[in-house]
Amino acid sequence: MKKLALLAIVISSALAASARADAPATPADAAAGGLRFSITVTKFENHSGYSGSQFNLSDTWGEMLTDSLMQTGKFIVLGEADMRQAAMQEQDFAAGGRTAGGDKTPVKGNMTPAQLLVKGVITNFQTTSGQHGGVAFGGVRLGGGGDTAEINAEIYVVDSTTGQVVASKKVLGSVKSSGLSVGFTDRNFSGDMGGFKKTNVGTAMEKAIDDAVSFIVTQIPNLHWSGNVVLVKGTQVYINRGSREGVVAGQVFKVGSSEILRDPATGETLDTAFTEKGRIHVDTVKEKISICSIVTGDGIANGMSVAPITP
Repeated sequence: MKKLALLAIVISSALAASARADAPATPADAAAGGLRFSITVTKFENHSGYSGSQFNLSDTWGEMLTDSLMQTGKFIVLGEADMRQAAMQEQDFAAGGRTAGGDKTPVKGNMTPAQLLVKGVITNFQTTSGQHGGVAFGGVRLGGGGDTAEINAEIYVVDSTTGQVVASKKVLGSVKSSGLSVGFTDRNFSGDMGGFKKTNVGTAMEKAIDDAVSFIVTQIPNLHWSGNVVLVKGTQVYINRGSREGVVAGQVFKVGSSEILRDPATGETLDTAFTEKGRIHVDTVKEKISICSIVTGDGIANGMSVAPITP
């Protein structure tokens, strides 16, 4: 009996493996395929009334939000405006002939554009302390009472092509600590992000940012993801989307002509009309391009649009 049971398990495993091997290619669905958009955080405005000298609320929020978006692995996260400006200055410096040549020299024309912009307003920030003792050092306070911290913000996700707000949400981070607590004094805080995150204020901000990032991730299926054919070589089709954008081998995309529909009165983008000419199967994926084979259609040409197959 045991031998028969073992034989049944082996046969079931073999059949399951065979079924997986014969499974059809996966359509490229932005909701399930993990397709990524480039995104950057713009400076958040501080309308909370807080103006501490040692702690810049807007800058810290931006740094933590950028890091959190990066940690999801679901976006191509670009540096904030000051980082991108510094990169452009380095490119200009190199172009002036003042640096050594070589592969490491930054060049113009290769910066990744942001498809999505995240901006917003910090509307409320407050901390209260329920203790009268404790010791303060390096911008934090260790004491035996209780502390509370709360931060509110409104976030907006903007399509950089149209300038339209595609999603928005109000987020809240609130922490109430009791017993042995780590508070925030706003004195001599030297930008130590690790130390800041251990404070009640840092924890509250992380909670609000986690809420914001979770919301942004849920909006991915509602956004228009697309690419383009850059080369047709026999039965091979090269597209300008690769592992950086979340493309994986085995996916299937539709290819065709894409036309933007605009409001004749305002010029506003209303929708995108897609006329399918064929479908392609992703065979090889590199960082910025994918090499595909034609599944259906015989009119696929350079410059055509590539889009996910949606239900």
